[in-house]
Amino acid sequence: MKLEIINLSKSYGTKEVLKNIDFTFESGKIYGLIGRNGAGKTTFFNSLNEDIDIDSGYFYLEDEFGRNRLDIKDIGYVVSTPVVPEFLTAKEFLKFFLEINKKDTDVDYYFNLVQIAKEDQDKLLKDFSHGMKEKIQILINIISNPKIILLDEPLTSLDIVVQEEMKKLFKDLKKDHIIIFSTHILELAMDLCDEIVILNHERLEQVEKNNLNTKKYKDKIIQALKDEKNA
Repeated sequence: MKLEIINLSKSYGTKEVLKNIDFTFESGKIYGLIGRNGAGKTTFFNSLNEDIDIDSGYFYLEDEFGRNRLDIKDIGYVVSTPVVPEFLTAKEFLKFFLEINKKDTDVDYYFNLVQIAKEDQDKLLKDFSHGMKEKIQILINIISNPKIILLDEPLTSLDIVVQEEMKKLFKDLKKDHIIIFSTHILELAMDLCDEIVILNHERLEQVEKNNLNTKKYKDKIIQALKDEKNA
């Protein structure tokens, strides 16, 4: 399965954020989207998810049914600031979401998947921490099972134990999904991701993956980011 991006451009007034981007993402890999703060990572995600108007661009999904224009239903988006129905308990919301997605899987299966304890399941979502709300966001994307999963800084509010649990979950999901993981934490991306893509000079640039996790590779990424700042 492939996600093909053709000629994507987006400006805010006179400021170009994304410029004539051509890129192809494939299933079976987690792509780490790296860029300095304000480089346009969230703008890139919002463009794919049709949350903003773009200046130009086409998105295609190629799967077992052929190559077609990307449908918004094929995208799951875990945003950096979770939005959940705070007037519901975690269990009420999850049961509702399972019902509208016509899934008969027991609710306990999903809570166990992301390690949400029994005593927390009947709490109102408004009382959940930022990290717990992120877990709920991740769960609803697992349930809806989109072909493309966009993860915008999803692990930064989680403690180290939960981070490791989520990393394993993402790695298990990548076989049948296209996963793009946005972060400004280079070490996290290098630990989790199969490919590193830099948003650099308004374009996406894949860093050649030779000896991932070596100092030489890390230095190459940092130099590219420095070049972006100095441009």
